[in-house]
Amino acid sequence: MSAASQRIVIATRESALAMWQACHVEARLKAIHPALEVHILGMTTEGDRTLDASLAKIGGKGLFVKELEDALARGDADIAVHSMKDVPMALMPGHVIGAIPERADPRDALVSNRFRDLASLPAGARVGTSSLRRESQLRAARPDLRVQPLRGNVPTRLRKLDAGDYDAILLAAAGLKRLGLTERITLVLPTEASLPAAGQGALGIECRAARDDLLRLLAPLDHGATALAVRAERAVARTLAGSCNTPLAAYAEVSGGRMRLRGYVGSPDGTRTARAEIEGPADDAEANGIALAAKLRDAGAAEILAALV
Repeated sequence: MSAASQRIVIATRESALAMWQACHVEARLKAIHPALEVHILGMTTEGDRTLDASLAKIGGKGLFVKELEDALARGDADIAVHSMKDVPMALMPGHVIGAIPERADPRDALVSNRFRDLASLPAGARVGTSSLRRESQLRAARPDLRVQPLRGNVPTRLRKLDAGDYDAILLAAAGLKRLGLTERITLVLPTEASLPAAGQGALGIECRAARDDLLRLLAPLDHGATALAVRAERAVARTLAGSCNTPLAAYAEVSGGRMRLRGYVGSPDGTRTARAEIEGPADDAEANGIALAAKLRDAGAAEILAALV
């Protein structure tokens, strides 16, 4: 079926951020294929419904993806839009990521109504985060802080901060910017202070592998440098068997045909950490990720990961 006569349905979570992401993809598709008819199917996932426990305890970030994949498998939707940092290393059999658009800001952000940066937080300050990766890096740098769990969508997390439940919270910078909340960012944390999660700031568009028509439709949305970076980062996490239970970071920068890839693995309390980085040809994304995982193991990640089992 040609794009001129095609109708597609996008499956997405119903949070404000997820809907923004789906609408963004819809706009990009219509700009390329003006006659395309697009409908958005909002869904509530298990990860959205269960807010009284940490993601690590209830099954990880894949809980934000399963219902959307089921909709694709049933034929209720044609594509699904995800935050790549939420996508499990293994997709549902027969499914692929058809495109990864250009990445937004991959960094973490500090949001506080009282303190301008991490250094100005007093001992005992309450910092909220839903991420073991952020928690591990923060505890490694500031073991005197009280890191507390924080769940809910972005507006809910901000309301909890404003209500005085926390002195500061850590969120993805991209989510705040996409929701028009840039003014709430106190400080975008440098990657040296808080290395991002694999795929952070990037969107992934999933479809069934057999849908060649959709893969052709999505191809113009794929951003080469972003796709290479995300592939390398996910290779690190996959090789180390990283999951929501693993305080693991991986971040690739692509420039001039070269890739700089950095990784971090730490214990949840930040007392044990392993860091490594490599450089290599950008086209060798998977190999770069596997090589960095080996360097991280040699730097102590193997012992840290074994203790988490």
